[in-house]
Amino acid sequence: MFVSDAVAQGVRRGRVRCLDRETHERARKPRNAKGVRARPSFAAFGHFASLVFQRFCSPRSAPTRSRLSSKSRKSWSGGRNTRMTIIKWIVSDIPDQHGKCVIITGANSGIGYQAALAMAGKGAEVVLAVRNLEKGGQAVAKICRAHPDARIEPMLLDLADLSSVHRFAETLAQRHSTLAMLINNAGVMGIPYRQTVDGFEMQFGTNHLGHYALTGLLLPLLAATPQARVVTVSSMMHRFGSINFDDLNGAKKYNPWVAYSQSKLANLLFAYELQRRLANADINAISVGCHPGYAATNLQFVAAQMNHSRLQELQNRVANTLFAQSAAMGALPTLYAATASGITGGQFIGPLGLGKMRGYPGVDRSSARSYDIVTARKLWSVSEELTGIRYDGLAKSMPS
Repeated sequence: MFVSDAVAQGVRRGRVRCLDRETHERARKPRNAKGVRARPSFAAFGHFASLVFQRFCSPRSAPTRSRLSSKSRKSWSGGRNTRMTIIKWIVSDIPDQHGKCVIITGANSGIGYQAALAMAGKGAEVVLAVRNLEKGGQAVAKICRAHPDARIEPMLLDLADLSSVHRFAETLAQRHSTLAMLINNAGVMGIPYRQTVDGFEMQFGTNHLGHYALTGLLLPLLAATPQARVVTVSSMMHRFGSINFDDLNGAKKYNPWVAYSQSKLANLLFAYELQRRLANADINAISVGCHPGYAATNLQFVAAQMNHSRLQELQNRVANTLFAQSAAMGALPTLYAATASGITGGQFIGPLGLGKMRGYPGVDRSSARSYDIVTARKLWSVSEELTGIRYDGLAKSMPS
């Protein structure tokens, strides 16, 4: 059977949804005027292949102009074709950000860098919170070449060291009186067992505890800024995670991917609990969670380099090339969560394309575990004890 015959047969049986009306009509009328089945042409196959490619394989980089796409599909009621419009939110849709101070952790590369580049281009005053000031300075230089009028500076922040988190917050409070956005982006992934300066397992300590501490110390600035936003970047790996309160630091048993999944679930439990507490305290700020999908960044290579595994590095490079979207596309959910109108606290933003791992951003739903209020409150209490940081501005008792 020719490919086009199979497609036509699938459409007539309701098993295939065509990508446009023209393809649909060709599939519904596979015979010519004499009743003889038309032989498929390479041109027709090429047209279908191009539509599939546009639907599932693009984009790999973030466009700079808005696009709308519409597609035909057979509705489940009545069997008639309906037109469906998909809005593709991109960087040019970000509103003006002049007068707003934005902090982005881990902003010297990858998704954090792309978010900083976009926000600087929209006029925001951007603070690159980075562990390495030299690399931060290089990122600033690149952004300034793209946006000569950018207001941007690197500041030293090591989320694996609570004393560094304290120094960062104190310095920032001396320079700024408001904070419009805090983007908790930095993280480590799938690395061999390591401990933070304070003795926590590195992934849990950096990805969750470091950002928990930073957000708490910056809460007065956020509370002083109308409509401030806290955006916490998680991962689809949170769906495989659970919080092991008996062994948060992996001292009894350590698996790098179990630890990573736990830390990414902790990110969302924190983001949603923070939203509940902000609302309970009547603070005019919101907390939102997001994830980038599968984006090609340096994050995938850190574990391979720490393991001195060239094979693992090669595998990651091939996977990035074949399956990942660009870091610029991966940054869109973060930017959408931080700037788009209509965003409400407690939402989860991610790509809405193939497998929810690529494509343009929109509102999604995270795992059932991430909405567990009992677990979230317990994690909050444990985080208070481990870091010694309590959110005094949210001291109002929570409803039971």
